[in-house]
Amino acid sequence: MLRFLTAGESHGPALVAILEGLPAGVSIDVRALQGEMRRRQLGYGRGPRMQLETDTVELLSGIRRGKTLGSPIAVTIKNADASIDRLPVVTHPRPGHADLAGAVKYDHRDIRNVLERASARETAARVAVGALCRAVLSRLGIELASHVIALGSVRARPSTVSVARLRARAEASPLRCLDPQASRRMMRQIDACVKAGDTLGGVFEVVIEGVPPGLGSHVHYDRRLDAILGRAILSIHAVKAVEIGEGVAAASLRGSRVQDEIFYTKAKGFARSSNRAGGFEGGMTTGQPIVVRGFLKPLSTLRTPLRSVDIRTKRPVLATVERSDVTTVPAAGVVGEAMIAFELARAVLEKFGGDSLRELKRNYDSYLRQVEQF
Repeated sequence: MLRFLTAGESHGPALVAILEGLPAGVSIDVRALQGEMRRRQLGYGRGPRMQLETDTVELLSGIRRGKTLGSPIAVTIKNADASIDRLPVVTHPRPGHADLAGAVKYDHRDIRNVLERASARETAARVAVGALCRAVLSRLGIELASHVIALGSVRARPSTVSVARLRARAEASPLRCLDPQASRRMMRQIDACVKAGDTLGGVFEVVIEGVPPGLGSHVHYDRRLDAILGRAILSIHAVKAVEIGEGVAAASLRGSRVQDEIFYTKAKGFARSSNRAGGFEGGMTTGQPIVVRGFLKPLSTLRTPLRSVDIRTKRPVLATVERSDVTTVPAAGVVGEAMIAFELARAVLEKFGGDSLRELKRNYDSYLRQVEQF
């Protein structure tokens, strides 16, 4: 079983993650891992903390001489701004944040006890975990990338390119958007929100290539891989909706315009003329690219705060203002990649097993031969 836990607060000494179940013998490129951490920090509209933190990952266990051992992998990411015990008490909850619900649930009279852990700073640990999982997936020919397809009221033009091309173009954009004209309009929206003390939401898309058919299962609700990926994306801070393939548009169309017709040739085997299902049928992968979108609401911390109530006095107040970003949609896409990488790696290990990479690869290759002969 592949699983992970994270620990740590936004302004605590460090974030910690433990990943258990990665097979032995997987080469870990520390520079690539650090590159993933840096990607999470970039993007037009990020706040000043991204210039303060360097998000350097320290590998504490489970890796020796650049390869996994099969034992739990522990990583730590030190916080440059480790001032949690010096920070003031917070009693003004922010609408849309975990502040009030968390304080009520855990009986806290200082909301900082909630917001420090509820902060999206925690996603740095998830990206580290995802980077480790990507090392396994890439050995199996599974690659993924993300890009921003909407920000505020601006939507980018649709673009169908390979994952490699998608990633290269996204990383060259300040908003990780493939449409240069839309990107410029998005940046103007961000500038306007900076002046107004407001925030923006948007949509990111993750595309995965090289996934074989048959991951996940139709036999139980909790084994449907599309549902598992949906949960993973919804766990990301500020994400309020998930779409797989053309799910939203499909709800208003006739079936004849939605289903992906099936064809067969001796040379290529089974194939589809379209991929409206986003790589899934019956909770299982079809072998086509997986397409998952996450929809983010605008961030809860506004420099022009909304109305709230003091949890001690019960009097009307303005919500607390914490250091924040105008938008995190580009970074959320990177976190989305990490969460999907983890869940896909878990699905792969569940189906093919293997305590070492060599054993996993042998089982995986055998299954691919079976698929080709079907």
